[in-house]
Amino acid sequence: MAVVLDLLNKDNRPRHPEKAHRPDQPVQSRKPEWIRVKAPGSPKWAETNKIVRENKLVTVCEEAGCPNIGECWEKKHATFMIMGDTCTRACAFCNVKTGLPQALDPNEPEGVATAVEKLGLEHVVITSVDRDDLADGGAQHFADVIAAIRARSPKTTIEILTPDFLRKPGALEVVVAAKPDVFNHNLETVPSKYLKVRPGARYFHSIRLLQQVKEMDPTIFTKSGIMVGLGEERNEVLQLMDDLRSADVDFMTIGQYLQPTKKHHPVIRFVEPSEFKAYETTAYAKGFLLVSSTPLTRSSHHAGEDFAKLKAARLAKLG
Repeated sequence: MAVVLDLLNKDNRPRHPEKAHRPDQPVQSRKPEWIRVKAPGSPKWAETNKIVRENKLVTVCEEAGCPNIGECWEKKHATFMIMGDTCTRACAFCNVKTGLPQALDPNEPEGVATAVEKLGLEHVVITSVDRDDLADGGAQHFADVIAAIRARSPKTTIEILTPDFLRKPGALEVVVAAKPDVFNHNLETVPSKYLKVRPGARYFHSIRLLQQVKEMDPTIFTKSGIMVGLGEERNEVLQLMDDLRSADVDFMTIGQYLQPTKKHHPVIRFVEPSEFKAYETTAYAKGFLLVSSTPLTRSSHHAGEDFAKLKAARLAKLG
């Protein structure tokens, strides 16, 4: 069973102060049998944990309460979250801490690059909190992290999962110029749910962001993902697929939403594995190079293996 625990709040301040006075939402105490994960704690997991701690890094695996942390860390595969552990937005689905972030750490790019080198990663995923407080939304920091990894581990392929850089002119250009191998920006849900689920974002801005990446550099793979179980309708998901394809997005992920706490958006329903398979079949028919659609699919899950599949699918399409 996937259980999300808040083991990260070391200063006793509310992790989500903006949610503290909201009414409690119903929590599904019993999850279906297909939501099962291995508990973390293996020797390889401990080794990954040690490297993360020694380099004073933040991982989205921990901050977002990802159910796949045991599996990924056992493979020495962590998704690094840069620019601190505090987000300037308060999405209703997310367990990352919210509030006023601290200043950027100028040593972070080198720290991330050192960890990538020590872990011997062939493929690394770098994500971040939203930093609406910064003039460029953190774009230059993303570029600095990419450059530091390239310098230490030139053979490592780099995938980034970025915020939307809303109202940050010129920010996207800085990140694309750093030439990540994969540019991921998640839509998270269908547009009708944005007001409640992702109120700080704009659906069509996110679509346009992904489209612009391809316009600036067609060699970069683009990727986006959503959660289901938030009350969306099937036809809305199919329309979202069409919107992503209109932006020439290569890779789509679909996973089950899991409620972090009683103050977060409730799970409206657990989507059956057969429905995930149907979404996968439809998405491939619409032209995506790669689709990952399972209850436990997350943006960075199996990212290295998926990157190899992406390259093979592109070659097959061109050939």
